[in-house]
Amino acid sequence: MIKKISLNIAFVILIFILDRLSKITILELAKPLGKLNIELTSFLNLNLIWNSGIAFGLFSFKDNLYYNLITIIIIIVTLLVLWFASKSKGYEKICFLMILGGALGNIFDRIYYSSVIDFIDFNYNNFQWFIFNVADIFITIGVIMLIILEILRLKQK
Repeated sequence: MIKKISLNIAFVILIFILDRLSKITILELAKPLGKLNIELTSFLNLNLIWNSGIAFGLFSFKDNLYYNLITIIIIIVTLLVLWFASKSKGYEKICFLMILGGALGNIFDRIYYSSVIDFIDFNYNNFQWFIFNVADIFITIGVIMLIILEILRLKQK
């Protein structure tokens, strides 16, 4: 039992560390100019932005009251994800742990920097996608996997 809990915690910490390392690297690359915009390929750029909103920059507010309210709501939702993770098993648990690790990475940014560091920028044929980070990747994969698991569960009924 303790071994399973330890593995779960280690998995969440690994996701958190991957996110932190990627963001620290981006900040170091941006230090000389105070900004960053590197074209890696014809469709992938590293473009540092400071996101004070939620998913993909939605609900960005300049007012600290709204920012703090959104941060509190995000923390409450993250605590719910933690509770769901503790009650689930198998692939479902892995999905919730991925979401939890990513959420903790972004919560750290919100508290430490007062905004989330986003830097992965897809731009294909002038189609600009949202700019995101490693934590967002884990959150998105976790949510998509939960949806797939639920669809498969419904098909079995």
